Amino acid sequence: MVDGDADCLAILTQVAAVTHALEAAALILVDQHLRDCVQRGADAALPAEQAVQVDQAIRAIERLLRT
Repeated sequence: MVDGDADCLAILTQVAAVTHALEAAALILVDQHLRDCVQRGADAALPAEQAVQVDQAIRAIERLLRT
């Protein structure tokens, strides 16, 4: 329940706008993180380091999908 004279529809619209903005920001962060992980993995001479970078990329995607 909303206290005061605030219109529930207006508040829901604002919540939706903030949610969309946060999702867009999260996508930008994941995009940058994935690009960094892929580049590091490509630059790494050791397969173990490549695996570490792939694991980091997977964890970033998992976190985004869980929200």
